Amino acid sequence: MFTEVTRAEYLSEYKICVLFNDGVKKTIDFRSILFENDYPAFRPLKNIEIFRNFKVTDTLEWDDGNIDIAPEAIYELGEIEYAN
Repeated sequence: MFTEVTRAEYLSEYKICVLFNDGVKKTIDFRSILFENDYPAFRPLKNIEIFRNFKVTDTLEWDDGNIDIAPEAIYELGEIEYAN
């Protein structure tokens, strides 16, 4: 089975609650990706207004799909809140 994001909800600061297609729900804090690693592609997401404006496809996308993070990478982050 491929890992996919099925739902996501902005919580606060750089935290998003993400539900995956295997029933796992995690709270993800994206600060490490955005600030510790400083990947150039993700620099626009440091602007909280841009960060909050994401779209769920099979992953999380920003800026009309110009910025995304692989669902497998998102899955490896965060703390599990719920798992089937």
